Amino acid sequence: MSNPEDSAPTQQNVSPPSTPPAAESKSQSPPASSFGVSEIVSRWRREDVLKRRALALRGFAFIFSLLAFVIMASNKHGDWKDFDKYEEFRYVLAIEILSTLYTGAQVLRQFHELSTGKSVILPQKSVFIDFIGDQSLAYLQMSAASSAVPMTNRMREGSDSSFTDSLAASVTMSFFAFLSLALSSTISGYKLSTHSYI
Repeated sequence: MSNPEDSAPTQQNVSPPSTPPAAESKSQSPPASSFGVSEIVSRWRREDVLKRRALALRGFAFIFSLLAFVIMASNKHGDWKDFDKYEEFRYVLAIEILSTLYTGAQVLRQFHELSTGKSVILPQKSVFIDFIGDQSLAYLQMSAASSAVPMTNRMREGSDSSFTDSLAASVTMSFFAFLSLALSSTISGYKLSTHSYI
């Protein structure tokens, strides 16, 4: 009796020729440069979004500061209804002038940089200017608004007129300008903390 295993042709395990180990490692792992490039591109996109948001926030701060300035400066109704007879309201006007000039200059600078791609100020200096300017003017805006609120409330209790309504509107615009500058200062603080100084 013959064994069926003996009569069956023997199959040999033949494997295809193997590739050299160096070629296998190149084909299996993705190139290291693609990870670095995608990370750089995502960082550029993130920086571009931050620039656009900072521009929008400073644009809002400019509009609110300008409105507060115009409303306060035009609030003259004769006798005791002149804003310039009250120190608190003169302070609001002075801060709104400073804020309008600063935010207007920043909006123009940032718009120029985004449209042309060229920096007006060195990036190392502009990061510090943005942070210090935003922080300082946000503080001054809040200081001006908080100094004018008590006097405005006292006047509104005595008589509610177009003079007191204009005061309230100007103080409200000043507060909105503060919020815009405070948010802008958080962006400039983030940019300052992540800025490369090399």
